[in-house]
Formats: sequence, structure tokens, C-alpha cells
Amino acid sequence: MIWLFLVVRSVRPALQQPGEHKHLLWLFLLSSGAIGLFYGAGLTWGQHTHLSIVEYWRWWVVHLWVEGFFEVFATTVIAFFFTRLNLIRPALAAKAALLSATIYLAGGIIGTCHHLYFSGTPTVALAWGSVFSALEVVPLVLVSYGALDDLRRGKMTVWAERYKWPIYFFVAVAFWNMVGAGLFGFMINPPIALYYMQGLNTTPVHGHAALFGVYGMLGIGLMLVCLRALVPDQVWKEGWLKFAFWAMNIGLFLMTAGSLLPVGLAQTWASVEYGYWYARSSEFLSTPTMQTLRWLRAPGDTLFGLGALVLVAFVFTIRPKRAA
Repeated sequence: MIWLFLVVRSVRPALQQPGEHKHLLWLFLLSSGAIGLFYGAGLTWGQHTHLSIVEYWRWWVVHLWVEGFFEVFATTVIAFFFTRLNLIRPALAAKAALLSATIYLAGGIIGTCHHLYFSGTPTVALAWGSVFSALEVVPLVLVSYGALDDLRRGKMTVWAERYKWPIYFFVAVAFWNMVGAGLFGFMINPPIALYYMQGLNTTPVHGHAALFGVYGMLGIGLMLVCLRALVPDQVWKEGWLKFAFWAMNIGLFLMTAGSLLPVGLAQTWASVEYGYWYARSSEFLSTPTMQTLRWLRAPGDTLFGLGALVLVAFVFTIRPKRAA
């Protein structure tokens, strides 16, 4: 609620200004309010409620907060920023934001069903849930593709060029939204996958790529926008940002594709061949092959950590000029 108050307080002055951006601002505010208020869904159970009902409402929060409201929030804030930089047309931004909201309203609740495999949900409901959950990543990909196309063609204005690295981080959000949330998420969502794969290392593949790839990159991009706006005349150390950007993205990819995904696929084979219990057992996970695959995560983690440290160091180089 404190966060929601801060967001509303900062956006109110912009709503009082004329312009065609108001519809995006209202969508931004509505999605922000939903993010803060929807935690209430996790409180609709009592001391003696059956665990399956508790989990049901918990997944309403997890799914609709992350895959519903926050998808609308991320799409709207990035679309609004891209329109201010003249990278995409306001009409496209509004359509993408409305498409994101429509997909949530039409399919977000249905998409929740792919989480409810533990409570006897029919297979057809799980299947519909997995499909609609995968559709939620589409609008943000469309918005960022248009901006990336303009970047490649060199259509950026001189002042927009100063926001090049925030734009790259926002494009990374769209990439990981498509791969981490969409591809890796759909990999574990269909009914047969839920039975054999959910809870193995295939789940953190989706979790790591979607959580930091989408919301981590989004947070970094918004931070860089604020830094540029607060200190507009600062000359940035572009080399530091370039290293941080590629180190974190490549490190995240190596972490997921080079270690977590092979371990998860090997566990899936063990789950199908012998049983879910064996795929999670210490006997299987302590085999030499599995230990080697787990250690292969170290290069990606190290590269990612170096990128994060360089980013922190870069932030401390941004200092406002003191008045004479």
C-alpha cells in the first residue's frame, strides 16, 4: 500500500497535463493498483481451511500478480517510455497495452488453472490454462520489436540516443519475457509436463529466466531512466554499462541453458522412466554426471555476478554537479 501511494502521488501531476498519453497513464495506474491490492486474494482462507484451498488462493496471487497484472504493468510502462522517445507510435503503444489487458481479462483467470494440478483439476482445464498463460507474453514482445527495429534503422533522435542503454535493457525484458516466461514456462505447463516435470530443475529454469530476466532487467532499465533524468548532463561510462548488460544476459543464459536445463531434462527422463521420487532422490542427483552438470552453473553465475558488480560500480559514478 505504501508503494501504491508513492506511485499514485508521482503520476497525479502527469494526469493533469493535456495530451494523448493519458490512456496509457490510466492503464499504468490501474495495473499498479491491482498489483498492490490483489495480495488480498491470498488472505481469503482461515486457520482450519484445507491445504488445497489455501494453495488455490495462493496461486491466484502468484499467477495473476506476476503473469496478469505485472504483464500489463510492464507492457504499459515500457510502451509509454518508448512513445516518449518516439520509437513507437502512441497508437501502437495503446493497442499493445490494451491487448495485454484484454488477454489478462479474457484469459488470465483461465491461465491460473495450469497451477491447480494438485487439487484434482480436470485435464482440459489444465490444458486451457497452459495455453492462455503462454499468450500473456505476446504484447510486450510486439512493443519491444518495434522499438528494436527503430534502433537498427538509426531512427533515434539525438536526445533519445542518451537513453540507449535503458532501451537495451527494456528490449532484454521482452527477450526474456518471450524465452523465460513464454518458452520455458510453457515447457512445464501442459498437463503431462505438470505430472512429470513440475518441481524439478525445469521449474527454476523458468523461474530464474522469468524473474530476473523480466523484472530484474525492467528494474535496471527504469533505474537508468531515472538516473539519466536526475543528472541529464552526466557523461556515462558506456563501456561499463555495455559489459554489465552483456555479462548479466549471457551469464543468465549460461546459467539456465548450460546447467539448470540439462539437469531438469535429465530429471524428467528419470521421472518418466522410474518415477518422480527417483528424479528428486539423492541417489540420482549425486551421480557423477549430475554433479558435473550442477558445477557447470559456476561459469554463468560468475559472469552474471561480475556484471552485477560492474553495474553497482557504474551507479556510484553518477554524481550531480554541485552548484558553484
